[in-house]
Amino acid sequence: MIIVYRTSEKLRKKMIAYYADKKRTKTPPYAIFQAEDADTVVTLYESGKVMFQGISADIDAKMWAETEKKLTGIKINVSEGKQKLERTKKTRSEMYKLDVYGSDEVGVGDFLGPIVVTATYVSKDKAEFVEKLGVRDSKIITDEKIKAITPTLMEEIPYASYTLSCKEYNDYQKRGYNMNRIKAIIHNKVLYELTQKGYHYDKIVIDQFVYPAKYFEHVKDEKNIVRNITFMTKAESICSAVAAASCISRYIFLQEMDKLSKELDMTVLKGAGKDVDILTAKIVKKYGKDKLQEIAKCNFRNMEKYQEYLKES
Repeated sequence: MIIVYRTSEKLRKKMIAYYADKKRTKTPPYAIFQAEDADTVVTLYESGKVMFQGISADIDAKMWAETEKKLTGIKINVSEGKQKLERTKKTRSEMYKLDVYGSDEVGVGDFLGPIVVTATYVSKDKAEFVEKLGVRDSKIITDEKIKAITPTLMEEIPYASYTLSCKEYNDYQKRGYNMNRIKAIIHNKVLYELTQKGYHYDKIVIDQFVYPAKYFEHVKDEKNIVRNITFMTKAESICSAVAAASCISRYIFLQEMDKLSKELDMTVLKGAGKDVDILTAKIVKKYGKDKLQEIAKCNFRNMEKYQEYLKES
């Protein structure tokens, strides 16, 4: 059983304290923690969503829903979280019968390192292969598994990727482009490149990060525009092509982060938290502030926060 719902900041603090001694040593990407409590695995994500998995998932989910109500007065409909997943499974089953192009991105929430966007093509005869390989949304599987399964995935399905360097990202920002416009431009770029190969398709799917009208407004000045797109929330959990794109993007992103770690001679951290601020202070002390134009997204708040740790580094 799997149940997912959104939490308040107060509840998240309670959960972090409660599961402090139950945490798994490896934490999925974009998760604050993953813990095991009896028959339930609990994953709390930076987005504020919590996922309960296991035989006793409903018991734990209800317990924390009751705690939320006591703390904040917010009522969580646990059964609704369960029903949404059931609807997702049905839609996912329907998607298996289609030939689909899908795209997804990685790196948009990381202060250090590039943004990687990938488009994939998963035909209906490859959907089962992708499923059995264990391909899921890259945010909910470990980096170790990404590294293990993605090379095989890249050999078996067509894809196109683009790695946007921090220098390119910062140049876009200076021209007044926001994150959604930058993402839309790159999604369009990789989808156009891949669709030019001419594979038959029933759908083109993007995990929705902006309303469709706004998406096409963002790409209106591009030379070649891919249309007839289905914008779907949580597409990576429904569509094999988007899940595959998520995994390939993550795999390439991890390779880029490894290269950056070697270049700087220190382990480059993902995310945008306090540990990243402390690391950034060390980087600036060793290489100078100008280095951040090459390796960091300079419109993030980390540009201010890291300075608190400069004296300590």
